[in-house]
Amino acid sequence: MKVRRTKTANRILETSLDLFNRFGEPNVAPATIAAALGMSTGNLYYHYPSKAELINTLLDDYVQSIGQVLPAASDIQSVEDTWFFLHTLFELIDAYRFLYRDMSDLLSKDRQLERQIKSLIAKKNSAFEATLHGLVRHHVMRIDGFDAKSVATCMTVLITYWLSYEYVKNPRQALEPEHAQATLLQGAFHVLNLLSPYLMDESREHLRALSKAYL
Repeated sequence: MKVRRTKTANRILETSLDLFNRFGEPNVAPATIAAALGMSTGNLYYHYPSKAELINTLLDDYVQSIGQVLPAASDIQSVEDTWFFLHTLFELIDAYRFLYRDMSDLLSKDRQLERQIKSLIAKKNSAFEATLHGLVRHHVMRIDGFDAKSVATCMTVLITYWLSYEYVKNPRQALEPEHAQATLLQGAFHVLNLLSPYLMDESREHLRALSKAYL
């Protein structure tokens, strides 16, 4: 259940998220956030007594949003369904990309966030296992239980670290707004392409057609 917040509290969250995404969470001090909002640091601390509380509140919002998407994995019946599901996940990840780009730093200093992230990764892995089961059930792919667990893990790893990979590869441009859509589509394609060796011939051709259309 989403907590009701004042307009000022919401403005602080929106500005913090924007600054964290643009510059990286370690590079943004509470004073920077307050200055961007035209308020005193004391007023900021009235609403969020610490930077850690700000980060955890943003994480709570992200967890709630992605928690509304992950159950859709159980309804996936086709390559196209999977593509749409992955793209939706990547859009959410991009909206809170500082959590992924700065994950190692955040995990090293916040145990509450560590627990939430571990739980979230487990849920994503379960969602990908459900995706594979659904595709097998609807005769889109053929894969045994052992390989399904391995592929689901690889999908989880790739979607979790895709933005970090893009950032390391091209730190000046990769996460800028004008490149965001291409980054999302590339990520969705590479995660989905992990399924290619297991897809039935018709579905593999469908995947290639989708790739040409979107990429």
